[in-house]
Amino acid sequence: MGDNIIKIKSFNFALKIVDLYKFLCNDKKEFVLSKQLLRSGTSIGALVRESEQAESKLDFIHKLAIAQKEANESDYWVELLFQSGYLNETQFQSVKNDIVEINKILASIIISTKQRIGKIK
Repeated sequence: MGDNIIKIKSFNFALKIVDLYKFLCNDKKEFVLSKQLLRSGTSIGALVRESEQAESKLDFIHKLAIAQKEANESDYWVELLFQSGYLNETQFQSVKNDIVEINKILASIIISTKQRIGKIK
């Protein structure tokens, strides 16, 4: 994967989400919310990968903005799973910290790309 930090972090996050999904299904017998988290949490890395083949800088920004939306959706599902008692504090904080970090990196890439193409100052 090289040294592309968002590519690495989003892939590792997807692996963590897959493991969390397995735990929720096998140990907690929770199938609905966990499936939502699986979809949104793994799509972040997929969108980051898609952005590598973007047709333009605007397409690149668009794909990363969608990845950001998926990260925000994942944050919602994790919060809901925690507040409803399916995740403990440690599990929640681990995933939450990753989401915050991924969102900061995505925001930074989007802003700097917009600045480079003159979309914002």
